[in-house]
Amino acid sequence: MSDLQAIYVLLMRDVKKFVRIKSRLIGSLGMPIFFLVFLSLGFRRAYIPSLPAEVNYSNFVVPGIVAMVLLFSSIFSGVSVVWDRQFGFLREIIVSPASRTAIVIGRTLGGAITAILQAFILLSLSYFIGFNFQISKLPIALFVMFLISLTFTSLGILFSVFMRDVHGFQIIMNFFVFPVFLISGSLFPISELPPIVKELALLNPLTYGVDALRWSTIGFTEVNPFLDFLAIFISCICFIMLAAYFFGKTEVE
Repeated sequence: MSDLQAIYVLLMRDVKKFVRIKSRLIGSLGMPIFFLVFLSLGFRRAYIPSLPAEVNYSNFVVPGIVAMVLLFSSIFSGVSVVWDRQFGFLREIIVSPASRTAIVIGRTLGGAITAILQAFILLSLSYFIGFNFQISKLPIALFVMFLISLTFTSLGILFSVFMRDVHGFQIIMNFFVFPVFLISGSLFPISELPPIVKELALLNPLTYGVDALRWSTIGFTEVNPFLDFLAIFISCICFIMLAAYFFGKTEVE
């Protein structure tokens, strides 16, 4: 099996699992839809000083909720690696002729595509609650979503290399993803954060992903869009390289 074949097979395995297991789709979108509806409608008249008059909170928060779906779906795709380790499928992949780098790329692309599908569904549903986004910039928004999902899928795989227990992985990931989500500017502008927390937010790759996604949908940004794309792209490359390196060192009993 060539590396390209391995990448394709692993990618399609994740996509087919996502398409066939309807409960997974419903479960993954349930909480984001509640966030989307109740935050956008409940705070639609909220006044936030750092937001310009033409940007209401409903339009501001939708890209953040879409980024939330990308974050959670992407990083928790790493749990499948832990499952595969426990049930022996990972051993079968590793002993195949495919390189471990190809295995990581295949798993990363599979997790990223399923995350994008979920996020795109949510973005489409947001139209029915009044979210007005710039259709002409939709390809840019999809590209940003792809970078975010690649970044955090590879990070999830990186974490999974060091984990042996599924429940332990989920606990650690919950402890990690909620702070990353809350200080990313997804629910409120980072300019409203205390100075120390704002500094932490600027070290968070999701902050730049959320800002780029918001710029590409409603035209509002708190950071230079070029810096957004540069930061999320560099983070994506670094996490993929780290995941490939440590996955190449892992041993399967």
